[in-house]
Amino acid sequence: MADTTIGILGAGQLGRMLALAGVPLGLQFRFFDPMPNGPAARLGMQIAANYTDQDALTRFADGLELVTYEFENVPLPTAAFLAQHVPVLPPPAALAAAQDRLTEKQFFQDLGIPTAPVAKIETYADLLHAVHTMGLPAVLKTRRMGYDGKGQYVLHTLEDANQAWASLGSQALILEGFIQFQRELSILAVRGLTGETSCYPLVENTHSEGILRQTRAPAPALNPQLQEQAEHYARSALERLGYVGVLAIELFQVNGQLIVNEMAPRVHNSGHWTIEGAETSQFENHLRAIMGLPLGATTPRGNSTMTNLIGELPDIRALLATPGAHLHLYEKEPRTGRKIGHVTVCEPRAKNQ
Repeated sequence: MADTTIGILGAGQLGRMLALAGVPLGLQFRFFDPMPNGPAARLGMQIAANYTDQDALTRFADGLELVTYEFENVPLPTAAFLAQHVPVLPPPAALAAAQDRLTEKQFFQDLGIPTAPVAKIETYADLLHAVHTMGLPAVLKTRRMGYDGKGQYVLHTLEDANQAWASLGSQALILEGFIQFQRELSILAVRGLTGETSCYPLVENTHSEGILRQTRAPAPALNPQLQEQAEHYARSALERLGYVGVLAIELFQVNGQLIVNEMAPRVHNSGHWTIEGAETSQFENHLRAIMGLPLGATTPRGNSTMTNLIGELPDIRALLATPGAHLHLYEKEPRTGRKIGHVTVCEPRAKNQ
């Protein structure tokens, strides 16, 4: 595979970690991102151009084995254009399902998988009707381009609804019923070219201000029924989409029931623990899947806690002095609310377990 080059749409930290996992496999990488000098740019050539620039996309695709992506808001016309020149995996249908929050909810509901109640919002009258029907609290969200808590407001009162509409009302929206959950979980699943599928254990996530702060893997107090339920959801989605690669599904636990929040058709922040904490990382398994290679084991090596470094760096020397700590910096300038790295602390499984 020494002459095999993979194209990645996006040159952020996920593209960087994909490349870091692929270099030991003999893979080379090329990145396409409108922002020059992304975190991944040291690991391969980056073409910095707009996603609508077909000449640049043609140059990007030339000589590639295939194209994948590191974020789900890749414009669909970009993926479709590239698919005329080179295989694009996961399939663009997965982008279409995940990019619109209403379409995404309907996708899971069509599979018989529970989600929060949802209403399409096009006018202020729609919002008032949905608030009256659904009740409060509820969450008003943009249908597209939301991430890390952006483009959404939790509504507790009618005044909240008025303020949220003033901020978001010029866009296509949905209103979701607020789920009183015990905890937030997520599952990563990987599906290969010939349909083989494997799942990582459920993990527990802690968010603040809409941003993932910490992941504990495997999730504490995890019972087999919850894991089976999550794997059923993941396998159903993978099969329906004809998916190839890693898929992440975020979930709410309500007693013994899992309710889907959203999915990400890519490697995911809640899977960063797998780099040191699993037999095969999510990044390597994504590459194995899209290349048609055997999938690696998803077994955890023990207990892991992944913490995002957001906004500013801690004392690096003190952090590295922590037993079992593994530091990953993304070469991004510190900025409020920005993920600039993560650290994973691993506790190996006892030999008698």
